[in-house]
Amino acid sequence: MSNVILVASGKGGTGKTMFSVNLGCAISSFGKKVVIVDMDMGMRNLDMYLGLEGQVVYDTYDALKGICNTKQALIKDDNFKNVHIMAASPINQQEEVLEEDAGKLLEELKSKFDYIIIDGPPGIGKNIELVSPFIDIGIVVLTPDYATIRDADSVDSFLLRRRVKHRYYVVNKAVLDLEKRGLEVKLDEIDTIMKSKPLGAIAYDENIHISTNIGVPIVSKPDAYITKNFLKIAKRIMEV
Repeated sequence: MSNVILVASGKGGTGKTMFSVNLGCAISSFGKKVVIVDMDMGMRNLDMYLGLEGQVVYDTYDALKGICNTKQALIKDDNFKNVHIMAASPINQQEEVLEEDAGKLLEELKSKFDYIIIDGPPGIGKNIELVSPFIDIGIVVLTPDYATIRDADSVDSFLLRRRVKHRYYVVNKAVLDLEKRGLEVKLDEIDTIMKSKPLGAIAYDENIHISTNIGVPIVSKPDAYITKNFLKIAKRIMEV
């Protein structure tokens, strides 16, 4: 049975796309077929995070509107044999997309892949509304500051209203030393604010920043502690 996962955030800059890419690659390492779909129309960057920007011909919008067939919009990642992506349109054309278009595309992808990871736009917008009826698992990525947590809680509340049963949050860019010194929001406090369940925390590490810039997911390094962290998160998702 296939699962549709939405990766969302309350605002930009939380590391949502980085998380989507590395989660997808981590899940694929367990032999699962994964497709990562960029739904952030007009703000395309998923393809760059995997170094695949030169291979984009058709995009998510084209597949949604039937301009191409689904297979034509899929791009295979040669470094992760079980991973495909679908890049977002560089132009924001979301007003022309219908909920039935999203449902049709996702049903077709479910026939080909074990996990469909949707890298959604930040906040609550049209594209989130389009896919919300088809989501099995919702993950909100946030950073440990009050403004971002508040926005993340708003997105989580939206998913709750849309009856997404399995809802989680991930704390990204956590700095343990700052938490100990009381200079950023503690994980325990975040858990009291958020209505969804914690899925994991990812420490701030400049290697993540470097990996996104060079188009190589951090989980490509098998012995890195962050890779082990992502693998634990992937296992939790596969147990849902």
